[in-house]
Amino acid sequence: MKLIAESTSTRTEWALVEGDRLIQRVITEGINPYFQSRKEISRCIRLNLPEIFFKRKIGRIYFYGAGCATEEKKNVVSSSLIAQFKTITLVESDLLAAARGLFKNDTGIACILGTGSNSCFYDGENIVKNVRPAGYVMGDEGSEAVLGKLFLANLLKELVPAELAALFYGKFGISANDVMEAVYESTSPTRFLVFVSRFLAENLDNQYVYDLLTQNLRDFFTRNICQYDYKDYRIRFVGSGAFTFSDVLKEIAMEFGTKVDMIKESSIQGLIEYHALSDLGLY
Repeated sequence: MKLIAESTSTRTEWALVEGDRLIQRVITEGINPYFQSRKEISRCIRLNLPEIFFKRKIGRIYFYGAGCATEEKKNVVSSSLIAQFKTITLVESDLLAAARGLFKNDTGIACILGTGSNSCFYDGENIVKNVRPAGYVMGDEGSEAVLGKLFLANLLKELVPAELAALFYGKFGISANDVMEAVYESTSPTRFLVFVSRFLAENLDNQYVYDLLTQNLRDFFTRNICQYDYKDYRIRFVGSGAFTFSDVLKEIAMEFGTKVDMIKESSIQGLIEYHALSDLGLY
């Protein structure tokens, strides 16, 4: 029995697996060791997972998460999981989850577009090149957080079309001051920015929104994908943003003379398949 988890800053998907068979799947709040302590992560695990996860004999845990790129941060998460499950635990980055879930043991360019964004060149076993994502303040082009940030920045400068601005303020019953507080006084501003991006997804037929989105995705290609030999390898995406805006994403790829041959909302099914084959010694 294995427990496989994929976590972003806003949600964690857990899969209890026997071989390649999914026993139970649960979604809880996000886990990120940059924003949560070991104690907070342990509490999140214990309170949010159903009791069946603790009653089953789990032989190994594979946890892939945002913020798990360094040994220090991996250890924060692994110690929390070991404290709860008392079993072998391996923690890796969400980027390796994307690469394994999308490509298994094949070569290609794996990309994440969700709350944040990231990309890498994966040789079928390891990540051999990674353009630094740099976070939503200095990077994360193409992400939902940056899309929300771009919209709000223009909204506060009164550069958003009046009817769209009125729709936003009216729908959520907030003011410009509330927006400022949500971004600058919140402990997790990206959650609010993603919330804003969902509003934009509902209004994609608005030309202003469409233009904002396409520029955000072009920036991702220009500042990230173009730094790889992107015309020589397959490009695949995972993440809520990639999935939500999949049609537009494919259009932008064509502008750059390439195509995207796979877009998944989550890596979890690919990871289940990857680890099933890995356990058989095929990877």
